[in-house]
Amino acid sequence: MANAASFCDDVWSRAAKLVRAIHEHPFNTELEAGTLDRGRFAFYIVQDARYLVAFAKALATASTRATDPDEAAFFAQSAHTAIVVERGLHAGYIEEFGLTEADLEGIVTSPTCLGYSSYLQATALAEPYPVLVAALLPCFWVYQDVGSALLERTRDVTGHPYRAWIDTYSDPEFAKSVERIKRIADEHAASAEPPVREAMTAAFLRATEYEWLFWDSAYRRETWPTAQWLS
Repeated sequence: MANAASFCDDVWSRAAKLVRAIHEHPFNTELEAGTLDRGRFAFYIVQDARYLVAFAKALATASTRATDPDEAAFFAQSAHTAIVVERGLHAGYIEEFGLTEADLEGIVTSPTCLGYSSYLQATALAEPYPVLVAALLPCFWVYQDVGSALLERTRDVTGHPYRAWIDTYSDPEFAKSVERIKRIADEHAASAEPPVREAMTAAFLRATEYEWLFWDSAYRRETWPTAQWLS
């Protein structure tokens, strides 16, 4: 069997160029500089709030599928955090930007948001539990990695317009959650048969791709190109 500590090291190494591309994406470089267009960030916040509903459901499914009580408790608490803490962050920005319910309803769920949400929910229902863990991992790890890097480079900037976002994902308590799910992934990968471990790797990389796509779709304010043919 593979070394229990090697799964996360392996997939993070495989995803290194993609993670670097996420850090270097204009959405995140402009967010760091405080110059990110408010319209792009508002679009992102709305899409992310919708994605978090699906993410929380996938976490809750992981909780019900976990056979270890501590793992079940971790995923249940994470589902609660996704809804309460992160959506609270979104609500704060939505209020700050003065977006009304009509404004929110007018923003259509993007193809990428729907795709990522659907991928996680399908994985939660159809794939082995360790594969679900691997698919959930990037949303923890990549956000913490980006948030921590942004904090280091903006720590001395006063009045940063996206300080609340940066602080949320660079928070030490969030970092503890990331380390916990990494341990869970490593432990399950260590005892997994080769096909399951390969599926875990594929799920981690696919979800990391979706992370890049999500930021990119927000920057482009992605729409459905087929909408022109629908009344």
